[in-house]
Amino acid sequence: MLNPKIGVDGMSEKTKKLLCLMALALVVAVSGCGKGGSSKGGEAESESTPNEVTPAPFQFSQDPNYYTELYRPQYHLSPETGNMSDPNGMVFFEGEYHQFYQNSGQWGHAVSTDLIHWQHLPVALLRDSLGEIWSGSAVVDWKDTSGFFDGKPGLVAIFTHFKGGLQSQSIAYSADRGRTWTKYEGNPVIPNPGLKDFRDPKVFWYEPTKSWTMVVSVDNKVRFYSSPDLKKWEMTGEFGADQGSHAAVWECPDLFELPVEGTKEKKWVLAVSIGNNPATKGSTAQYFVGSFDGKNFKNENDPSKVLWTDYGKDFYAAVSYSDIPESDGRRIYTGWMSNWRYPFNMPTDPWKGNMSVPRVLTLKDVPGEGLRLAQQPVKELEALRGKPAEIPAQELKKGSNPFSSLLGTSYELDAAFNVDDSAEFGIKVRKGAGQETVISYNAASSTLTVDRTKSGDSTFEPGFAEKVEAPLKPENGTVKLRLYVDESTLEVFSGDGTTVISSIIFPNATSSGLELYLSKGSVKLESAALYPMKSVWRDEAADGTVPLRVVLNKSSLDVPVGSSAQAVAAVLPYSAPQKLVWESSDETVAKVVSDGGTTAVIKGIKDGQAEIKARTPDGKVYSVLSAFVYKP
Repeated sequence: MLNPKIGVDGMSEKTKKLLCLMALALVVAVSGCGKGGSSKGGEAESESTPNEVTPAPFQFSQDPNYYTELYRPQYHLSPETGNMSDPNGMVFFEGEYHQFYQNSGQWGHAVSTDLIHWQHLPVALLRDSLGEIWSGSAVVDWKDTSGFFDGKPGLVAIFTHFKGGLQSQSIAYSADRGRTWTKYEGNPVIPNPGLKDFRDPKVFWYEPTKSWTMVVSVDNKVRFYSSPDLKKWEMTGEFGADQGSHAAVWECPDLFELPVEGTKEKKWVLAVSIGNNPATKGSTAQYFVGSFDGKNFKNENDPSKVLWTDYGKDFYAAVSYSDIPESDGRRIYTGWMSNWRYPFNMPTDPWKGNMSVPRVLTLKDVPGEGLRLAQQPVKELEALRGKPAEIPAQELKKGSNPFSSLLGTSYELDAAFNVDDSAEFGIKVRKGAGQETVISYNAASSTLTVDRTKSGDSTFEPGFAEKVEAPLKPENGTVKLRLYVDESTLEVFSGDGTTVISSIIFPNATSSGLELYLSKGSVKLESAALYPMKSVWRDEAADGTVPLRVVLNKSSLDVPVGSSAQAVAAVLPYSAPQKLVWESSDETVAKVVSDGGTTAVIKGIKDGQAEIKARTPDGKVYSVLSAFVYKP
């Protein structure tokens, strides 16, 4: 891991940034902020007014080492330090997307104006005398139904309090764009009704009854509540008995209406996550399609039918944003990329956990199956694309690799294939030093598979190195794959978004190769483009030719006297010249042999330690590993 740059006063850039944010929060708390927008109902679109607050412009970090640790995602939201799990309180207000998240029993907080560049803010909701602050939601109270805002709109958070084994629902409110929060003195607004599992409230305005609706998980079901003011709640119904999967407790429910693609029809979707269990080898998520009348949800599929939200192991607690303007109209969805089988065991430091890319949800009428949830990455991600590397259309041949010229650890790859009924082919990503993650397709079984058995470090969890499968039928003989790779994440979108597989992986920093291969049948590559993705944390070109840093596949090597070991490096970005000079600090201990490229052989001469440096020819950028030479 690279250490943060230390300034001349001894304070790290990261510490300075945190102190600045705390100072900003204090100024906002004292001065307050103007409110803008007219209300059109509890959760309707706001219109711009001359008094509307303009969010502060995003600023990249000036620290060249910021967010460059091993495995650190470059275009996914992750915390600077500490844990990130369930997304909470996702709401859009006065030009900002608020992403709250679980951070060890409190709400972390980040804001963005474009869903991709995020500013970290101080913790929003801290533990109090009623307990820890567990998951929940946030809404804009446009008509001030709560009475908290003197007739103006403001933010209300609805969350689970946890103390002494009991879970209850409480609220807090903010009149300054979410910078400071006040807990309601009447908490909890829904005391525990005598249940062990009673948590994760999602609240929205239901216009037909002009009231607030809450869906909350109750064991392996959900309950519905209604309120006129977010304070007084009445139970109206329940759903879930003998419906879908009951492999474990239901968590983090969401309920929303979606358009059916190509029609004017709309249906309601109820989405829930399912806790850790042996049947699915970890936690997972499912959804239901049906109708909602303000009190109850009705599933329109057979009760035994299970519709999986994501076929990967690492998409959990997903919920959607509240108060997206009507002029936008999208239902935007984000999940936590981890699994309750190994929630904070990953080999990352100083942070654990990250969010998925934001996704737009619709319903698609799939022939022979019915209405299915479709997920597509938000269009805002396209702003991060660098210059594409395009591969020409061609028939695939066994033993050939049309992707041999491609390199990357953080990119988007879009490809389309024409396949026959016996086709078997795949794409290997993050390939190098015996590591690879394989996305493969079998036309005969209509199966898309992600295999991470050789993806990298899996020592932190038995069973992590495994395969997952998802159903996928060609559309008019064509299979389309859209891959988002980001240092330690992989998200695969196919079937126009009806088949999604999300996985975390932990390969070496230098495992950057790609391979397109054919195993069986006839496959034609119709198109393929790899877009290197810019970092959202540092102002760096994704496709520049100036070396920005050198990364090594190891931080140290053990080399026996009279023997040798290999070191591998890479120059970032990958579009820069991959030319390096290798040097040993003590050639009487360890000698380096290299042809000026990204690999070197370190020979053990005698007992001792030497520093092995891989640098660019001008010496401006370099990385160092320790070679420990010993007598076997």
